Amino acid sequence: MLKQSLINIEEKVLSNEKQLTEMFFSGCKTPEIMAQKRVGVEFEKLPVCKKDLKAATYPKVARFLNSLKNNQPQWTDGVYESNALLGLKSDNGVITLEPGSQTELSLRPAGSIDSVYKILKNYNKITAQIAEEQGFLWLGCGIQPVSTYRNINIIPKKRYEYMTKYLPTVAKRPLVMMRETAGIQASFDYANEEDAMKKFSFALKLSPFISAAFANSPIRNGRLTKFKSNRAASWLETDNDRCGLVSSKVFSGDFSFGQYAQILLDVPMIFIERVINGVKTAIKIENMTFRQFMKQGYEGFDAQKNDWETHLSLYFPDVRFKSYIEIRNHDNQREDLICAVPALWKGLLYNDNAMSAILDILKGFTYFDFEYVRRKTPRCGLDMKIKGIAIADIVREIVEISYQSLKEYTHGEEKYLEPLKLYTDKGVTPADVVIEKYYKEWNADLSKFVEYCILK
Repeated sequence: MLKQSLINIEEKVLSNEKQLTEMFFSGCKTPEIMAQKRVGVEFEKLPVCKKDLKAATYPKVARFLNSLKNNQPQWTDGVYESNALLGLKSDNGVITLEPGSQTELSLRPAGSIDSVYKILKNYNKITAQIAEEQGFLWLGCGIQPVSTYRNINIIPKKRYEYMTKYLPTVAKRPLVMMRETAGIQASFDYANEEDAMKKFSFALKLSPFISAAFANSPIRNGRLTKFKSNRAASWLETDNDRCGLVSSKVFSGDFSFGQYAQILLDVPMIFIERVINGVKTAIKIENMTFRQFMKQGYEGFDAQKNDWETHLSLYFPDVRFKSYIEIRNHDNQREDLICAVPALWKGLLYNDNAMSAILDILKGFTYFDFEYVRRKTPRCGLDMKIKGIAIADIVREIVEISYQSLKEYTHGEEKYLEPLKLYTDKGVTPADVVIEKYYKEWNADLSKFVEYCILK
């Protein structure tokens, strides 16, 4: 028995850097799976109290999870830490809580946007009914409209406790990102390393433009702000070691899984997890990169495969690798635009001709141009130029190319881009619509804005 335990430990220990890319290579999909053109979606949303529009607290959201678990047969398996309910599991996916009690629904990969839409629509309907009974609402926007991180407590999860202690030592606004914001992420398959690198580089180039198109968080701290995306602004000041466009090397056209791992090796660690006395426990790591951890360990702990997986999950670029490609940079949306996020990327990433057409549009841009757009996006949305070219015109072409791709290669999934086209054809973002309505229609009444954003 002891011998078997030692073998299990040895299998987990990281002894060489080649092991670090195993997850990425294991993510390579067969031709049969690639033919399905699958999409994974992670959908976050914000809880606010009906009475005062402040962020709903963890006890209230935990009570909501309990009601969902007890009354909906598909959500029967709870996720706990130290007896605190922090999520639920079902056959379709997992609900987890973000640091400020935002919910995140992570769906299993699906070959059809229609199926994603049906699941999300049903999920929003059921969760809205339960929340209504308990005195709060779910919002489809990118940031809490009234409460700020100063009066939003983190949920009882060690991971977030350590992030709360570490991130403010390296940046100005990480707690805004953690506690106030909500987004939509989409993930996609790759066939092999070459295919993965092509999609990864492409998605990173497009990410600032698509982030601008989905800007939807202009109201924060009870007022209209100077930003069209306060969420994107918070990510600019979260942690430069682990956020952004990864590296200029990605844009050179010569990048690999190994080079991605090399970048991660030099990112400072925050914590590792170990099972101690039968309980998974987070252990804080200070002043150490993963490269150093692999060489010397930490307080008697050797580097293990699950430590690398944890480290990967604590890297927050606009696009990242796991065993799939995850695109992370979209504000949460009202119901009509939620599925536009996975639909837009699906129409591009699974169509070589569509990717080539867009790369031709972007061929004159450098890494620094893409970084410029990324940094201007929070304030400007689509209302800016790069090298004399209007970003709104570029995004309009991107959306049209994806629309035509979906129209040609799917069974009607282009319909999910039609609401987005209404915005991009006019050169505006969801935030621009809010800004216009704020004084003209709502007379700066926040309750009108909240009503506009409710997910039902």
